[in-house]
Amino acid sequence: MRAVRRGGLFLGRHVMAIKIIMLVIFFAVLITVGIICRKKSAGVENFVLGGRSVGPWLTAFAYGTSYFSAVIFIGYAGQFGWKFGVSSSWIGIGNAVIGSLLAWLILARKTRIITQKLDSKTMPDFFAKRYDASSLRIGASIIIFIFLIPYTASLYNGLSRLFQMAFNIDYAVCIIVMAALTAVYVIAGGYLATAINDFIQGIIMLIGIVMTVVAVLKLHGGLSGSIDAMSLVEDASSGIAAGDMTKLFGPDPWGLLGVVILTSLGTWGLPQMVQKFYAIRDEKAVTRGTIISTLFAVIVAGGCYFLGGFGRLFLTPDEVSEMGYDAIVPEMLSRLPDFMISVVVILVLSASMSTLSSLVLTSSSTLTLDFIDGSIVKDMKEEKKVTTMRILVFVFIVISAILALVQYRSKVTFIAQLMGISWGALAGSFLAPFLFGLYWKGSTKAATWTCFIYGSLIMVLNMLCKGIFPSFLQSPVNCGAFAMLSGFVIFPVVSAFTQKPDEKKTQELLDSAKR
Repeated sequence: MRAVRRGGLFLGRHVMAIKIIMLVIFFAVLITVGIICRKKSAGVENFVLGGRSVGPWLTAFAYGTSYFSAVIFIGYAGQFGWKFGVSSSWIGIGNAVIGSLLAWLILARKTRIITQKLDSKTMPDFFAKRYDASSLRIGASIIIFIFLIPYTASLYNGLSRLFQMAFNIDYAVCIIVMAALTAVYVIAGGYLATAINDFIQGIIMLIGIVMTVVAVLKLHGGLSGSIDAMSLVEDASSGIAAGDMTKLFGPDPWGLLGVVILTSLGTWGLPQMVQKFYAIRDEKAVTRGTIISTLFAVIVAGGCYFLGGFGRLFLTPDEVSEMGYDAIVPEMLSRLPDFMISVVVILVLSASMSTLSSLVLTSSSTLTLDFIDGSIVKDMKEEKKVTTMRILVFVFIVISAILALVQYRSKVTFIAQLMGISWGALAGSFLAPFLFGLYWKGSTKAATWTCFIYGSLIMVLNMLCKGIFPSFLQSPVNCGAFAMLSGFVIFPVVSAFTQKPDEKKTQELLDSAKR
């Protein structure tokens, strides 16, 4: 009996050692990349955009890993998989087709050419130069600061359960380690280090999600056995009858559509996503990047939401009501072998750190170049700008870590709500002005300001005063989708009745991006 116990103890220690070694190797690679890229991050354009010479593979993976974070893998996949069943896979398909394929086809080439022509390095800078209004630069940078920082804090959510399950490590330690390591390689190597590490993390995400889906489905007899089990699921409290969770569009098609729009079309107006197109090398790289990014999204997003669609096989409605949606995916994963749990932990870390690095780099560059330079400090030198951005990367990571700890320790719901509306506010404010700015010479400053105010205000009101909205729009997801789509009506209508920028100058700019 003692021999059995000693054998089990030895095996447990052996497994734990493997997990720790895998993490140490992972962290060492990320830091090494940051140090190597330090020499190539001198100057604003190199630090922020990698010298606008980043190839298709790095750009496509940087786009994909910034898109799909732990919020999607742990939070969204669990929540929407629970609500829509197997049909939640449509969210992943929408992310691949609308959020990746169409985004690259419609935005990438024009964004690259026009931002180079304007010598624009950030989205606020694009608005200021495109519409000849420096006030837009300040307005956009304030919106980004308000809504990106809480969203950054959300990236830590979900990691607590996984780390406690795999290592029995306190959530605070997890946050501090993740924040510190991300800060090291972003501060050292800037955008290029971020892009290279995104590529490495993307490979881990691709392999990890495929292995995880296969392993979880095996727990219920493979794909056919899992589908059969889902077809028997009933939940009277939610009005779900047997067979509803395996329908083509699930039990709530309109709710599903709202999620698809928010999580797919929303990427077109997010600064951390669009700015990837600023940095891509040339038109050939755009073509290749389109294919790579789409395939990446099919596997990662499709895999995440497909996996989440089987959550009702692992938890009861009462358990979810008690523990929350974030418990669904970790509970599914807890049934896997130790090695697979290690793979999942590194998968989620990769997803979180890649998105975190993109967000803090976007926030720091925006605040430095669009708010501090010129408004607070006159004629900042190149070296001073890069130093300021490095300092702000550290500051933003610290703020996001503190917010995550406050939310975890005190259960403050306000922060979680603000994180939930950030996508809707950012995309509702920026999507229409950015897209019309690339294609339509009739776009105006007044229309841009209208979208800024409307997109931000409607999402804040949704958080604070849900009762004033119709029942369908009380959901932040549906309200965010509505805010984005409304912009396509508001922007051209306001533009039609307000003063246009210099027509000749605008026409020359748009003509430069014609094939």
